[in-house]
Amino acid sequence: MRQIVLDTETTGLDPQDGHRIIEIGAVELMDRRLSERRFHQYLNPERDIEEGALEVHGISREFLQDKPVFADIAQEFLDFIAGAELLIHNAAFDLGFLNMELGLINSPVRIENHTRVLDTLELARDLHPGQRNSLDALCKRYEVDNSSRNLHGALLDSEILADVYLAMTGGQSDLALTLEVVTGQESGGDALEIKERPALRVLLPSDEETGLHEARLQAIRKKSGHCLWLEL
Repeated sequence: MRQIVLDTETTGLDPQDGHRIIEIGAVELMDRRLSERRFHQYLNPERDIEEGALEVHGISREFLQDKPVFADIAQEFLDFIAGAELLIHNAAFDLGFLNMELGLINSPVRIENHTRVLDTLELARDLHPGQRNSLDALCKRYEVDNSSRNLHGALLDSEILADVYLAMTGGQSDLALTLEVVTGQESGGDALEIKERPALRVLLPSDEETGLHEARLQAIRKKSGHCLWLEL
């Protein structure tokens, strides 16, 4: 399974106000393992950057003056994400900007029609209702190192999100024993050595999460008349 974890940085919050993408970063997961393939591009937005946005990502218009415009890299970007599932945190924001940029170059492509999209923010909200589910909050919850994230950056954030997504969805998918070919045995032939994978990290619920879970079960019992989980 091929997945692309993607993030963008922009000149402001709303493409309808004429704001543009200034950075695209994406990393590839193959069968839930990070590959060597990356897509990273700074873009010249041909407009000013709002002060609030600059405080978030620190990318100045002066730095972007000699960078390509979106039209120059659009096809390379579409080729990179083709056939993959896109993983985006707060997908509506990034999709709005990407589709706006494609519209400005008269492309018929809309990202959600070009590839599947999974919003990791919605996934986190389903897993952790009533809690903060920003990328920083998820890093803290799943003990993902984000110490280098002093400012937002599309490539760095996509790499961090890849780690968070794997943690949220159970780590590596293959839990079987690893078979490794070992050479140079005394018998003169190759042999298979079975190595166990490290034990998965166990995440225990907090008191707040336990309370929310109990409240949900009680609500189910009240509405339906019984709750099998509570009865067990």
